[in-house]
Amino acid sequence: MAHVQNPTTTTLGYALFATRWLQAPLYFGLVAAQGVYVYKFFKELWTLILMCVTGHATETYVMLAVLKLVDVVMIANLLIMVIVGGYETFVSRIGLQGHRDQPEWLSHVNSNVLKVKLATAIVGISSVHLLQMFVDVHHTSRHALLWGTVIHMAFIASAAILAYMSGPMVAHTDRGHADRAPAAPAPAPDHGGRRHTEPESPRPPAAAVPPQPGPDADAEARIRAAGFPARKVLEEFDQQHPRGFDREVLARLGKADFVTARRNVVFVGPPGTGKTHLAVALGVRACQAGHRVLFATAAEWAARLADARAAGRLDAELSALDDHPLLIVDEVGYTPCDAATAGLFFQLVARRYERASLIVTSDRPLGRWDEVFGPSAPALTDRLAHHAEIVRLDGDSYRTRRATSAWAD
Repeated sequence: MAHVQNPTTTTLGYALFATRWLQAPLYFGLVAAQGVYVYKFFKELWTLILMCVTGHATETYVMLAVLKLVDVVMIANLLIMVIVGGYETFVSRIGLQGHRDQPEWLSHVNSNVLKVKLATAIVGISSVHLLQMFVDVHHTSRHALLWGTVIHMAFIASAAILAYMSGPMVAHTDRGHADRAPAAPAPAPDHGGRRHTEPESPRPPAAAVPPQPGPDADAEARIRAAGFPARKVLEEFDQQHPRGFDREVLARLGKADFVTARRNVVFVGPPGTGKTHLAVALGVRACQAGHRVLFATAAEWAARLADARAAGRLDAELSALDDHPLLIVDEVGYTPCDAATAGLFFQLVARRYERASLIVTSDRPLGRWDEVFGPSAPALTDRLAHHAEIVRLDGDSYRTRRATSAWAD
């Protein structure tokens, strides 16, 4: 039996949630403060220019004036992080939808990331102030210099402690999400006892794929939490096997920018052409780029969402999935869906539309998804394909080719 929420409780909850908009004027007030610093910057710059033109500027004066300008810019940068990051984190999502000027850190900003960035910015500002004291050391008292150094070291220590504490917090969060992640599909052995996954391919020419990022402890934790059936990398994908394969698209997707832009990727092709390999490899790249990822087959996603609906927590489950900028839905079309399951998939796609990314693999083009999802297919595919890269993989099954070759040998 579905859980029925109390209307009064729901109304109170929404009312409390709406109070976050009280913070919006505070951020616009900081925008006004940003304007004050713009005025201060150009005033200092104009004074410096006049002093240089009239010949009254000594080398020490120029250095101090430039450091003042740098100080103003760094404080302005600090304001930008608080305004944009704080508004996105605590008030409302900023729908940039992949704008080319979107800051790299905005796609995965949260309270921990924001605190660490603010702490490091404060350390930078303190460094500039301390440098000003050393440049003008003849006019700075020993007492002021001592306390300036002590305060600067305190800022460094507090920033280091905050950065150290944020690491375990992120790892703990990743482990918590891993506990809710669907179990990785059990690989079915074939006649040779090998795992039944998408093809393991020889390494292609390295020029077609951007280099893989180096190892990172947090990235490895995200990869383990994602629930991949096996670890795949783009460099191992045999780009010569599919017919008519667009290598430039793969190179572009390998940068994981599509996750930041909240775009989707759909791999379409017959079984054994490498769809799951590419989906997992892109998921690994996304983990290395700082994004949380979850992988499951379409059947596993259907079971997970159906269980949540039966327990009366479907909305809570969909909200929890919002914490993952990328979900991977493998093998769409391999298992038929009833009307209720199709409705669940529609809710998942609609929930993430223009808010987060999906990678979907299927053995049939989107125009034939009515064979899988019935009447829900047009609305579902419309949202999925609107901001999506559709990658077609044509060719014979890589597994069958290898099996035939082994038999011939």
